[in-house]
Amino acid sequence: MSDIIHLLPDHIANQIAAGEVVQRPASVVKELLENALDAGSTSVRLIVKDAGKTSIQVIDDGIGMTETDARMAFERHATSKIRKAEDLFSIKTMGFRGEALASIAAIAHVELITRQASEELATRLVMEGSVSVLQEKTQAFEGTSITVKNLFYNVPARRKFLKSDAVELKHITEEFNRVALANPQIHFSLFHNGNEIFHLPKGTLKQRVVSVFGKPYAEKLVAVQENAEIVSISGFVGKADAAKKSQTEQYIFVNQRFIKSHYLNHAIRAAYEEIISSDLYPVYFLFLEIDPSTIDVNVHPTKTEIKFEEERLLYNYLKVAIKHSLGQYTLGAMIDFSQNPAFSSFINPSSKSSFYGKPDSISGHRQTNAEGWQQIYKGLTD
Repeated sequence: MSDIIHLLPDHIANQIAAGEVVQRPASVVKELLENALDAGSTSVRLIVKDAGKTSIQVIDDGIGMTETDARMAFERHATSKIRKAEDLFSIKTMGFRGEALASIAAIAHVELITRQASEELATRLVMEGSVSVLQEKTQAFEGTSITVKNLFYNVPARRKFLKSDAVELKHITEEFNRVALANPQIHFSLFHNGNEIFHLPKGTLKQRVVSVFGKPYAEKLVAVQENAEIVSISGFVGKADAAKKSQTEQYIFVNQRFIKSHYLNHAIRAAYEEIISSDLYPVYFLFLEIDPSTIDVNVHPTKTEIKFEEERLLYNYLKVAIKHSLGQYTLGAMIDFSQNPAFSSFINPSSKSSFYGKPDSISGHRQTNAEGWQQIYKGLTD
């Protein structure tokens, strides 16, 4: 009997890999925007045509790539950040050129133009179905421009299942918003079919939220800032009257990466349980900074799901931090802190029994010490 096991050709292997990374035009947008961030960009433009079905282009003013790196970026398993297996558990950046480009190039026509400040000419590469069809020198500004055309042109079954332009554009906009919210220090713009949908100048997080979701949010947000031993929590939560009938405007970022977590969502919802009705959902834009060695971001191809080493503690920290902020701004009128001795010192840093530590020398925010958190948990469980 003859042998039946054989190695797949590279172009087929790349198409299979693309199925995990590239599910729709928004998947390409996510990868390209994250690469632009890792390039140290201060300005990023996203230009799409026909909701990304015809063309997706990301232009950044980052550091660019050398000619060799530009070519290597399209090779499978190419990376600039991983040298050993342990590095997978300490990455704090987003993507890296080469992580998804090989997959994208397998199912689309891709043009890459990149130039470093030290080079007079840029490198231009054209890829079609994993095959390099052109490599040349050209004139271009410093930074990188990547254009992805005719997505799924050689995978008609996948292209057939794409939704309407309105639906696909909604997904693209959501990916754009996630990246823009996480990086208010960067100028972003989004164009669709020649029309500018978003023009987001550099600013603070609150300014970015207002720019994305509208001026009413300027008066609807409450600041959250707590530093604990295992996590630093910052951002904004909505006042009670900002709650919605649907779970929109709910954003959690861990180390600047957007994540989805039903567990943490539940912790946030629990902090609101006495001030909004059960059929409403709170608005929040929260950022958690955690030691990368205590989380695993590689449990899902899109890296939107994370495993936490101290999941239960994180749940409690998040819930209490939000209750604290709501209490400070007298938005938790229905939460009777006087019934809980732990909270009386929690919301009054000047109290003699306050468990707040000294203000942080850099941020000025107070650091909650371990004894203080223990008091809170004891009060919550009594």
